[in-house]
Amino acid sequence: MDKKQHIVIFTTASLPWLTGTAVNPLFRAAYLAKNEERKVTLVIPWLKLKDQERVYPNNISFSSPSEQEAYVRQWLEERSGLVSSFSIRFYPGRFSLHKRSILALGDITEVIPDEEADVAVLEEPEHLTWYHHGKKWKTKFRLVVGIVHTNYLEYVRREKYGQLQAFFLKYMNSWVVNIYCHRVIRLSAATQELPRSVVCNVHGVNPRFLEIGMKKGEQLHNRDHAFTKGVYYIGKMVWSKGYKELLKLLRDHQTELTGLEVDLYGNGEDSDQVQEAAKNLEIPVRVHPGCDHGDPLFHDYKVFLNPSTTDVVCTTTAEALAMGKIVICANHPSNDFFKQFPNCRTYDDGVGFIRETLKALQDQPAPQTDAQRHELSWEAATERFLNAAQLNNLPAKKLTKTPSKLFMSTSMNLRRGLEDASAAVHFMGTAFFSTQPDEEQCKEVGLSVPLKKQSTPSRKWAF
Repeated sequence: MDKKQHIVIFTTASLPWLTGTAVNPLFRAAYLAKNEERKVTLVIPWLKLKDQERVYPNNISFSSPSEQEAYVRQWLEERSGLVSSFSIRFYPGRFSLHKRSILALGDITEVIPDEEADVAVLEEPEHLTWYHHGKKWKTKFRLVVGIVHTNYLEYVRREKYGQLQAFFLKYMNSWVVNIYCHRVIRLSAATQELPRSVVCNVHGVNPRFLEIGMKKGEQLHNRDHAFTKGVYYIGKMVWSKGYKELLKLLRDHQTELTGLEVDLYGNGEDSDQVQEAAKNLEIPVRVHPGCDHGDPLFHDYKVFLNPSTTDVVCTTTAEALAMGKIVICANHPSNDFFKQFPNCRTYDDGVGFIRETLKALQDQPAPQTDAQRHELSWEAATERFLNAAQLNNLPAKKLTKTPSKLFMSTSMNLRRGLEDASAAVHFMGTAFFSTQPDEEQCKEVGLSVPLKKQSTPSRKWAF
């Protein structure tokens, strides 16, 4: 048996969907794999063609997992220069229009053979386990680390009966995470408290954004006109991503912000409504289709506005800081990591928003230090991840794998028994509403064909 530490990263989205859970786990896999003492596998969802057409932009679709894998590897190499020395595997998934998310089908732990199961990283552990109907993650893997990306409670609070939904979801999240994860990393304190969790931002920035920032710094040093454009925001164009808050701030303070012009970039379900709301403002607010944040189109903007409070750690805010821009964002736990950077300016209310916006338009961004650039990098994020997950302290693999005993002591027997009972309840419950992949999807990702739905509750499961 290979005695290298094998890290398997499961995530809830994949390129070409440019969402945080598609991009950040991809970079995490690439940077972890730079250490040749580790073997790294990234596991991403495989969607049927009809779901691909709903999710992936610009009419991009794939006829096979290998075709999508080639796209993912090419994207990574073009944008980072990294050679992808990690493996990619797929699990069957479907897109939920109601949840606007990809949900796993069946027991996705089966993607990894038992002899290769060592350390599992669950990007969005609650999301990956809500409907998990299969082998217990802690039984399959020696160590399971969850990374919480999304503030689901904040999203559901904005829906009908939101407070009631959030109440039940809070306990569901705690329940499944407690069952399936040994350790949990919350990217910021904006997320709910979870068992055995620590707060640590383990995300970094694509190196090309740091390169853009260095060039802008050189221009500023040479007194060139580094920034010739004013204010912009980029993000998925749905109301919950900060557009509602931003347009309200602009509407309520139009008089004080006379002369301000704002450009919004994004695609999403609420694009038409955002455009209509922008037309009703006296302040010129131009709405544009979404575009890659690294595009030269954005290089000359000086000020990035981000009033969103639903993000956990906003990727575009980190990218804007890396590019040397002034960032104006809400004084909110999701932005705590960014407060260490001089170019991050926070506000508490409308008065503070006006003050910081007008001041930013007059100021030049502060030069970035090497230490600040490193803090934003994926090298630093990987160091933080290894420390927070305590992977450097994990004992070497044994030739005889006994995962159920590695994290157990006599005093833990009762807790383990209660946890197993709780997991059994979850397993039986998901038998009635979880969805199994069909034969075609299983064959495409290399899995055995699942049992018929009526026999699902009697499936054997090892605790």
